[in-house]
Amino acid sequence: MISRTPKLRRVLMTTAAASLVILGAPAMAQDPEEDHASGPAAAYEPSMTTLAEIQVEIPGRKDGDPVMTQEEFQQGTEIYFQRCAGCHGVLRKGATGKPLTTDITRENGYDYLHSFITYGSPAGMPNWGTSGELTEEEIDLMARYILLDPPAPPEWGMDKMRESWNVVVAPEDRPTEKMNDIDIDNLMSVTLRDSGQIALIDGATYEMHAVIDTGYAVHISRISASGRYLFVIGRDALVNMIDLWMETPSTVAQIKVGMEARSVETSKMEGYEDKYAIAGAYWPPQYVIMDGDTLEPLKIKSTRGMIYDEQTYHPEPRVAAILSSHYRPEFIVNVKETGKILLVDYTDLENLTTTEIEAERFLHDGGLDSTHRYFITAANARNKLVVIDTKEGKLTAITETDGLTPHPGRGANFVHPDFGPVWATSHLGDESVALIGTDPEGHADNAWKIVDTFYALGGGSLFIKTHPESDNLYVDAPLNPDAETSASVAVFKISELSADADPEYTTLPIGEWAGIADGQPRVVQPEFNKAGDEVWFSVWNAKDKESAIVVVDDKTLELKEVIKDPRLITPTGKFNVYNTRADVY
Repeated sequence: MISRTPKLRRVLMTTAAASLVILGAPAMAQDPEEDHASGPAAAYEPSMTTLAEIQVEIPGRKDGDPVMTQEEFQQGTEIYFQRCAGCHGVLRKGATGKPLTTDITRENGYDYLHSFITYGSPAGMPNWGTSGELTEEEIDLMARYILLDPPAPPEWGMDKMRESWNVVVAPEDRPTEKMNDIDIDNLMSVTLRDSGQIALIDGATYEMHAVIDTGYAVHISRISASGRYLFVIGRDALVNMIDLWMETPSTVAQIKVGMEARSVETSKMEGYEDKYAIAGAYWPPQYVIMDGDTLEPLKIKSTRGMIYDEQTYHPEPRVAAILSSHYRPEFIVNVKETGKILLVDYTDLENLTTTEIEAERFLHDGGLDSTHRYFITAANARNKLVVIDTKEGKLTAITETDGLTPHPGRGANFVHPDFGPVWATSHLGDESVALIGTDPEGHADNAWKIVDTFYALGGGSLFIKTHPESDNLYVDAPLNPDAETSASVAVFKISELSADADPEYTTLPIGEWAGIADGQPRVVQPEFNKAGDEVWFSVWNAKDKESAIVVVDDKTLELKEVIKDPRLITPTGKFNVYNTRADVY
């Protein structure tokens, strides 16, 4: 069941595909189906005023506009916000995905758009049509929809935030000691994307301790410095604060920080542990600092402003990755479209001090090196990696990735046999893995340079992962349009990597091991348990079909467990409490 596979050669895209107007975000949302009419997905009600719920009017019609009824335009808006806005922006100005402004979409035309929505591409565009995730009617509707100007949603300020803020259990009414026998450090927080929930699964027994209602399509889970509180944020910008000490862990506070969001984090610096939380929004483009015990909103800062190099105004600079510095009382905030990284000092919110670092566009995800000193992040639009020294608070390097689009998640840290300490990223639209040197003292010649590149399964990778106790490097490919590829994972043996030879990899048929016969399940996001001897994979199927989590023994690369449950609806991200809190990756 495990096959030894030679490296894949890079697939050259056609000119049309290379200039692709990418419509899909990595989200694989599915329309409601009768099969789940009585299940958790049907019971989920999106939080108030999500982008998809806003009633919009067709912007100023002009001669030559596609024929579209108001009802169709509303439906197109809902589909766009659920599936496309994450990559292409609310105003369609592009980021990870290409711009979809009407000057571009009209030049390409209806037939071109219809084809790419249907078939997708290895560059990261899901095959919405051939996978069955959009009907022919919906594809037709979306091809017409993006030929029209986008609607502009309303703002979301302090008044709206405070209206949405809800302290479910006050701090004084919470447990004073742990009330359960859960090994919290080995707990997995698993996103159940389309049911608007997370599952808390035991990393040792695989027992599902709780399923908790959250925001729609939870993007990440983050852990407080103490390890007690779990913070999750949905794409609808709803933040849930979950107390893991309770007999049955559950939400103790909530707030809605906007209408589209991706990031949440807590303060980690000594003396400020759990004092503050921060959340960043895609719409409106802003971040908010909150009380760490109650989520009370304390300070909102807009990110609208000038693009760093062009010095032109951008109306939608979205907040992407946020990390908490281990060296200074600061939050590290990526602002995508302006290409700026903000170091937000949280010691005095009334006199907020922010260091603004001009980096590169479009800042997306990233992580810390093994020492936790350096932040390495992807700049998707310019195919570069940006390195920030969080101890000194300044830019260290900007490194070219040879024209490839990095998409690392938080990346993967390990010691290469020849190059020393490195950090790894995979890429959208290309099967390659790139290694950047991270040891400026012990391996100065390699520091902040791409020291090696080798090939994995195929384009469409989203995450790459290893662990300090592992000799394996795992690379997924969930957005690859080939069903077999998207259901498999490439595994490289770190100790066998060499500067002189292209490494081979082992292919794990995770989808096959899951035993799911129906649909096109995609395998996404390797995540280790605390000990680093197991790696978990989400087998992410359509909302109306069976999904699973597959657990693999890291030493033998053999199947260890398949976790199935009717409540496991579209599982995607998994976050081990200890590894997430301690930034182990």
